[in-house]
Amino acid sequence: MKARKASVERKTRETDIRLALCLDGDGRSRIATGIGFLDHMLTALATHGRFDLDVRCKGDLHVDAHHTVEDVGIALGDALVKALGEKKGIVRFGQAYVPLDEALSRCVIDLSGRPYLHYGVTFRARQVGTMPTELFEDFFWALADHGRLNIHLETIRGRNAHHIAETLFKSTARALSMAVALDPRVKGVPSTKGSL
Repeated sequence: MKARKASVERKTRETDIRLALCLDGDGRSRIATGIGFLDHMLTALATHGRFDLDVRCKGDLHVDAHHTVEDVGIALGDALVKALGEKKGIVRFGQAYVPLDEALSRCVIDLSGRPYLHYGVTFRARQVGTMPTELFEDFFWALADHGRLNIHLETIRGRNAHHIAETLFKSTARALSMAVALDPRVKGVPSTKGSL
């Protein structure tokens, strides 16, 4: 089977991103965004989704982290669409619950071609490391919008912001891994419409 992979280059006045994604990988990653906690989360996404992910981003961090976080989400979504191609033979749906100590989150995904994010997450802390916690929602909106997928992401319980954020990325990784998996029983595209 040919590996499903894609590379994306995105350059604006705010960010310069090079991203490579392989859906049929081993969980290897090389991440450098200039935001340590975002690097940690993207590494977790690759590891627990079993994706190979290479991200290099130079952003205007002297302004703040927003452009970098959102644009990395955009680039990842664009790469996902390219790597999936026509979506023939995929499972399409995925779901996962992931705990980390006191925190528990759930992610449900549909590779429907219709972007939507339900984000039921509350952080008590305003930031983790140097990353504002409000930017997690911006990241997942960018991923949903440019990846053309439906994401329902909720924290069921949690206190520690680091733990909550990790459960968001790890549950997304597991749900996405399930959704992009190939099912030999699926002939063509898994939709009554015949397209996704």
